[in-house]
Amino acid sequence: MNFELLSSELIRALRGRRSQTAFSRHLGYRSNVVYAWESGRAWPTAAGFFAATERSGRSLKRALPAFYRGGAEPNDIPLLSSSEGVARFLDDLRGRNSVIELARAAKRSRFAVARWLKGQAEPRLPDFLRLVECASLRLLDFLACFADPSALPSVAANWRALESARRAAHDMPWSQAVLRVIELESYRALPRHRPGFIADWLRISRDEEARCVSMLLDAGQIKKQRGRLVPGATLTVDTRRDAGRSRQAKAWWAEVALDRLRAGTEGTFSYNLFSVSRLDLTRIQELHRSFFRELRRIVADSEPAECIALANMHLLEIGPENAPPTK
Repeated sequence: MNFELLSSELIRALRGRRSQTAFSRHLGYRSNVVYAWESGRAWPTAAGFFAATERSGRSLKRALPAFYRGGAEPNDIPLLSSSEGVARFLDDLRGRNSVIELARAAKRSRFAVARWLKGQAEPRLPDFLRLVECASLRLLDFLACFADPSALPSVAANWRALESARRAAHDMPWSQAVLRVIELESYRALPRHRPGFIADWLRISRDEEARCVSMLLDAGQIKKQRGRLVPGATLTVDTRRDAGRSRQAKAWWAEVALDRLRAGTEGTFSYNLFSVSRLDLTRIQELHRSFFRELRRIVADSEPAECIALANMHLLEIGPENAPPTK
């Protein structure tokens, strides 16, 4: 992504039909600062941009829960219009990744990144967007909380591809596993695509393989090249935007894991039932989220592709929805 160009487009979208001069005055500036921002001659800080966003009538506290922590309460959301809130948001988003790892992924100085995470300095808007993408791989979903990504020219095609991939993940879940198979070294070593290879690897029917391949070709997620299937657009597909369909997808993959467990498939199947304080349960929940974020980071950087794994993790409170208060 071109984060500078994307920043200009975001500011232009936020301005709407107002002139640059009128929008600058609306934000409390005497000079035409919006012209400087949109032309890339200067940039607002991340906090400055989000302050302008709220001044324009968009409530981030109402919009961000769908992205932040998979559905946090509005009062739990960091105030992104403040430098402290930006620092807290980025620090939480990186999870257990070190400053050095995040700086390397973002191609920025580790000293600058450390200062941004501590709130000792404020990242410019392009640097903030870069860090969100590197820390979460979900920048498009973040943008969708306060802008229409399809109206941002530099990422509109990416957004359409992501939405198409999400539909495929919901409507035909095995298609996501088919994508993983064609990344494998063993598939890439084939002289040409062999019908049934994918089905045999995943232990699904050949009809299911054919349906998934057809859908992925139509969606542009795979393409034919020299007789084999190869990945198309590279996307991190997060299905949480639609809570109902997200639950269905999670339940579907949980059933896959359950079927394999009952069949005696080798794997790490474990459980731990315990009583714990609510404070410690909150700590465990954060550890759970951090582990999953780190898992995704390892997967994103892993080479070569030699096997396919399904990580199914569950953490839930067992008991009445409204437990009686303790005294």
